[in-house]
Amino acid sequence: MQLNREELLKAYTGMCLIRNFEDRVHDEFAAGELPGFVHLYAGEEASAMGICMNLNDQDSIASTHRGHGHCIAKGCDVTAMMKELFGRKEGICGGKGGSMHIADLSKGMLGANGIVGGGPPLVCGAALSAKTKKTGNVSVCFLGDGASNQGTTAESINIASVLKLPAIFVVEDNGFAEATSSSYSVGGDIVKRGEAYGLHAEKVDGTDFFAIYQAAKEAVERARKGKGPTLLHIKINRIYAHYEGDALTYRLPEETEEIKKNRDPIKIFKKRVIESGLLESNQLNAIEEKTRKEVDQAVKDSKEADFPTEKDLLTDVYVKF
Repeated sequence: MQLNREELLKAYTGMCLIRNFEDRVHDEFAAGELPGFVHLYAGEEASAMGICMNLNDQDSIASTHRGHGHCIAKGCDVTAMMKELFGRKEGICGGKGGSMHIADLSKGMLGANGIVGGGPPLVCGAALSAKTKKTGNVSVCFLGDGASNQGTTAESINIASVLKLPAIFVVEDNGFAEATSSSYSVGGDIVKRGEAYGLHAEKVDGTDFFAIYQAAKEAVERARKGKGPTLLHIKINRIYAHYEGDALTYRLPEETEEIKKNRDPIKIFKKRVIESGLLESNQLNAIEEKTRKEVDQAVKDSKEADFPTEKDLLTDVYVKF
C-alpha cells in the first residue's frame, strides 16, 4: 500500500492538528479557562486519521466522550470546535454541547457522546438508511474498550451482521476504561467477539498509521460493496489521563514517559516517511508550526467571542417538522 505525497502530508497535518489542539486544551483547562469535563485524544491520532481518510462527507461517524480527534479527522472546523469548548455562541453547537457533544452533520459527524456505548445504535441507524437508499455510504462507530462490554454494542454488532449493514466498529483500546485495565475488565478476545457475530474482524497496531489506513480501506470497500460490517480492534495509548484533573495514579509515570518516547504515532510516522524518502523533515516541521499557529488563533478567537444570550437557551430545543 502506497500513499502519494499529498495524502501523506494530509495525514501528518491532521495528526499534528489533533495533537496541537489537545495539548492546548490541556493547558487552557489547567488554567481554569474551560468549563465542564474534557477527555483528551492525544496519542491516538493515527486511529482517527487512518480511518477517516478513507471516508467522505456523506459517510458518517459516531464518536465517544474522547471525541476531539474524530471531529478534526472528519473535517470539523477547528475554530468552531474550540469556541464550543469555551462555551461561545459561535461554537459548532452554539456553545451548548461542550467537549463531549460536538456534532456537525454537514461533515457526517453524528456527534461525540457522553454515554458509553451510545454510538453503535446511531451508526446502525445511519448504515440502515444508507443501505435502504442505496447511497453507497458507510457509517463508522468509534468506541472504547469499556464500551465493548456494553449491551448496546453487542446488540448493534448483531443487527449489523444480520442485516449486512455498511457499518464499521472501531474499538479504540487504550488499555483503561477510566481507571480499570482492559486486561481485567474485557473477557475473552474482542476480535473473536466480532467473528462470533459473523463480522470480518482484526487487530491493528494503533501506533501504525499505515496499518490502520489499510485495514480501514479494506473495511470501507467491503461495506460499499454490500459485504457487511467489520470490527477493528485498535490497540492505542493515550498520553494524558482519562479526563483533565484525573491524577493518573493507576499508571506508573515511567509508562507514560515510555509511551511518549517510543509509542507516539506522530513520531513513528515522521521517522518512517523521512527514512523512506517519502517526505522531507522541513516539510513536516512546517506542518507542525502551521498547525500550532492555527490552534493558537482558534484559542484567541474563542476568548474574544460572545457567550450565548438568555434567548439562546430556548433555541435548538425542539425540531420543527
